[in-house]
Amino acid sequence: MVQPALQTLSDNTIREEYKKRFQKQPGQRLKSSADSADHLRAFLDGHPKDQEHFVVIFLNAQNQIISTEVISSGSLATAAVFPREIVKRLLALEAGAIICGHNHPSGETVPSNSDRALTKKLQRALEAIDVPLLDHVVIGDGFMSFADQGLL
Repeated sequence: MVQPALQTLSDNTIREEYKKRFQKQPGQRLKSSADSADHLRAFLDGHPKDQEHFVVIFLNAQNQIISTEVISSGSLATAAVFPREIVKRLLALEAGAIICGHNHPSGETVPSNSDRALTKKLQRALEAIDVPLLDHVVIGDGFMSFADQGLL
């Protein structure tokens, strides 16, 4: 049974409260893959749900958030991502590490072969400049962490 007070809240009010609780601000740390997934889900809340969005969380040397940015938005099943553009941005921000993530509009959290290939390509590009890729989180009905699954 829904509480009477909840029935009076608008979707926008609920959405804003969700963002306030789970979207981290610059200077804060992400302590786990679940924390990263919550942050990414809250960050992507205002973006079209029928498109893939590839997001990078840029972190400083103490793993505090510098910035969270959409790098690419695409179609229902893909978003074009170029590691070179991510490297350019992280150098501009003087980031010490990154966490990346993207949503699957289908709700499925199993990474595709292209998700795996991109992650390895990005990881190699970052290794060349001594910047760790801490995780790649796939957001769907739940989430999947490459780090938690030993895929990094």
